[in-house]
Amino acid sequence: MGTPVLILGDSGSGKSASMMRLNPEAAFLVNPENKRLPFKSTGWKPRDFAAKTGNVFFTDIPADIVMIIKYARRAGKKIVVVDDFQYVMGNQFMRRRSEKSYEKFTEIGGGAWDVIRAAQAAEDDLIVYFLAHTEETPAGRIKMKTIGKMLDEKITVEGMFSIALRAGVMDGRYYFTTQSDGTDPVKSPIGLFENFQIDNDLNAVDTAIRDYYELNEGVTK
Repeated sequence: MGTPVLILGDSGSGKSASMMRLNPEAAFLVNPENKRLPFKSTGWKPRDFAAKTGNVFFTDIPADIVMIIKYARRAGKKIVVVDDFQYVMGNQFMRRRSEKSYEKFTEIGGGAWDVIRAAQAAEDDLIVYFLAHTEETPAGRIKMKTIGKMLDEKITVEGMFSIALRAGVMDGRYYFTTQSDGTDPVKSPIGLFENFQIDNDLNAVDTAIRDYYELNEGVTK
């Protein structure tokens, strides 16, 4: 089975910046918003389908992302990053905003579920990172931002992940939290991380996960 990992955080909390030390040669990046990365890098290049080069896919279509996840290992990749997963849902809603039927919410939620399930069903050494925005519930709890009620009422999205980290910043230091503070769905397996706060470094997170699950010798060092 694959390993889906959820990275939660407000805009500006350092989710995308955490990719800075990842090895682009080992990864595919799905970029639904066609946005620039918040750091300089020549390793992330748009996909050229004819030449089969490049590692960045500009798509927010769930079926496309499912195919990218399925194709990743055949292309020699062991990491897929979806940044920002919320726009896979949000962009679809905006394109269909004039539709009066509630069927669109069912289809949008189902597409997001399909993508996460594809990550769960991937090859054993493929890790799929879902970078996502957060929202606060009326009860004051933090959750992943979704569209419509289906994902919240029928399933608990965060329950589909064994690892969910939360990006934060304090006094200029960017970090991930590894366990819940009582108000959020953050979690990680016992012994995976030694501290409640760790550096905001997706490369270090990836290495720790591969060591913990004995997936391979590590691809991001």
